Amino acid sequence: MTNHILDRLYDILQERKNADPDSSYVAKLYQDGTGKCAQKFGEEAVETVIEAMKIESGDKLARAAFSEEAADAVFHLLVLCAKLEIEPDLIWAVLEKRFGQTGIRSGPVHH
Repeated sequence: MTNHILDRLYDILQERKNADPDSSYVAKLYQDGTGKCAQKFGEEAVETVIEAMKIESGDKLARAAFSEEAADAVFHLLVLCAKLEIEPDLIWAVLEKRFGQTGIRSGPVHH
């Protein structure tokens, strides 16, 4: 892994798997299962969208709130990845593969 903040965070999230759920928020999420990890990511993603819409409508305070919610969404996405043993490098590789592609695909998109 690199020294990028997201990679360092993922390493810490992996370590939290051995932490006490009574003293670690992340360990508690892991204990509660994949569904709870996914739910938290979804909640943060929705909150990020709400703040984006506030920015679009001219709310000057929403920019800071958007940054906070976006950070929460990324954090919880990485928690979900760690829970599922999905290395961030797999995601980075997909992004790298897509980098430089332009246009709109015709036909169904397979995920």
